[in-house]
Amino acid sequence: MQIRILGCSGGIGPGLRTTSLLVDGHLLIDAGTGVGDLPATELAAIDTVLLTHAHLDHVCGLAFMADNLFGEIDHPLVVHAIPETLAVLRDHVFNWQLWPDFTALPDPEHPLVVLKSLSAGIGLRVGALTATAFRVSHTVPAVGYVLDAGAGVFAFTGDTSASERIWNALNALPRLDHLMIEVAFPNQEAELAERSRHYTPDVLRDDLAQLRHRPMLHLTHAKPGTEALIARQCAVALQGWQYRHLQAGDQIIV
Repeated sequence: MQIRILGCSGGIGPGLRTTSLLVDGHLLIDAGTGVGDLPATELAAIDTVLLTHAHLDHVCGLAFMADNLFGEIDHPLVVHAIPETLAVLRDHVFNWQLWPDFTALPDPEHPLVVLKSLSAGIGLRVGALTATAFRVSHTVPAVGYVLDAGAGVFAFTGDTSASERIWNALNALPRLDHLMIEVAFPNQEAELAERSRHYTPDVLRDDLAQLRHRPMLHLTHAKPGTEALIARQCAVALQGWQYRHLQAGDQIIV
């Protein structure tokens, strides 16, 4: 399994792209601004999208993907998400007001975008992988995903804060090789992090104590301008863990 980090920032800025992961060239996890850097041929190769939640920094690229791919591909773009996320897409994105309804174009019988509901804990076969959603704790209904390639297991929490649900789901796995997890705010902004349901380095340290596995950690979603401070705080908080701070263009091989 080859995972390309198209975007992993908690905001925009020079060189910064919001959350989007390309898996084995055809599966997209979240559709943030990082999707916009893909050339047309690579964009057209994507056939499946998994969304963690409905916040704009994770779904805005889906609207532009649909626009670019219209008339250019001979297969539908199948978007899987929990029902709450799909409802936001139907009501507030593909609604003919904010954006054309590509779930009904070119016609309702042959739509470019197909929205499919998924449930946490139910495995979904995507090519050679099995993807399983697990609930996390964010300001809107949200999930993370476990991708099992047989020879290795990768998990991505999406946006979340402290929650036993995460660790219950991950601890139930026979193995966990790589964990991509957010740390959006420095310790000084703990109150804001709690209100917006994100991690700080210290809260992440405390929560990781519940994990029985010892995966490689891939840290994501730092808010622009806080990256260096978060890195210094993680150097203290995450002593004993193998980890790295992701940047757009990085790869994870599982």
